[in-house]
Amino acid sequence: MSNKPDAVIIGKGLIHHDFQRLGNASTVIGFLLEGFAEAWELRLLLSMLFLLMYLATMLGNLIIVIVTSIDQNLQTPMYFFLRNLSITDMCYISVTVPNTCVNSLTGNRAISMVGCATQIFLVPYFIYVEILILTIMARDRYVAICQPLQYPVIMNHQFCVQSTLASLLSGLLYSAAHTGNTFRLSFCHSNLVPQFFCDIPSLLRLSCSDTFSNKLLNLLSTMFIAGSCFTLIVISYVRIFSTVLKFPVKEKRGKAFSTCIPHILVVSILLSSSAYVYLRPPLVNKISQDIIVSIFYTIVPPFLNPVIYSLRNKQIKQAMRKVVLGKFYSRIL
Repeated sequence: MSNKPDAVIIGKGLIHHDFQRLGNASTVIGFLLEGFAEAWELRLLLSMLFLLMYLATMLGNLIIVIVTSIDQNLQTPMYFFLRNLSITDMCYISVTVPNTCVNSLTGNRAISMVGCATQIFLVPYFIYVEILILTIMARDRYVAICQPLQYPVIMNHQFCVQSTLASLLSGLLYSAAHTGNTFRLSFCHSNLVPQFFCDIPSLLRLSCSDTFSNKLLNLLSTMFIAGSCFTLIVISYVRIFSTVLKFPVKEKRGKAFSTCIPHILVVSILLSSSAYVYLRPPLVNKISQDIIVSIFYTIVPPFLNPVIYSLRNKQIKQAMRKVVLGKFYSRIL
């Protein structure tokens, strides 16, 4: 039997399916990612849009990292976690968007097994770390508003460092378990991933192995992590709002609400869109619908975070002015 890979005509080009013949079966040794669109003009438009969002995300988060690191007035637990969130967002969006834009512009949708495994590992990892950081940030706001006198004791530097390290290290174990459990499967039905990047639900559809244990692990782990974090965030904000409503001055209420509502918005978008993708039954849905939902948890949260946390934060804006004006005057002198 021939060992040449199967191929399929897509558009005007010849793209290899990367199947390797083994006896009477075919095993996938590479994947093809779903494109944004077939029409070149639409692919160009969407690629430019996502590229601009990517560059804006990187610039916004980088500014937050620099400002919160330089300005001594921002050396508090709140900005420590905001800096960690910005670093996580930059890494998170860099896993999928640059490769997707390049593939869309060049028309080369192929991704190697190693490249796919890297995305399978890193996407859940950064989602996991981001959700935990957002949960800790909700805890930080709760202590700051409801227990202000105990804030320096509870949210001390040791707690901040240890909680961050715990999030990073436990995330490695979480992603390693999912990645190993996914790539122990055989993929022989097709190598066309119905998504613009490799994710676990999409690969499970392509497997010809029994995926019950994978789906069970995916369901239980997602429900436990997302459910626990969501519950802790809700409890924190219920207590925050009950305390804020007791404030006699309306200005203090508005200030407290303005710091909490953006955080709730980001958490809601991230948890709802990622939960939809990872918890819904493996039915055959429209690919466009899956791609749109995936955009909401891979691109939108990292893009919104610097906008929400910098434009609505007076201390961040003041620190940005100091950094910019300081560099300007130093050049003049």
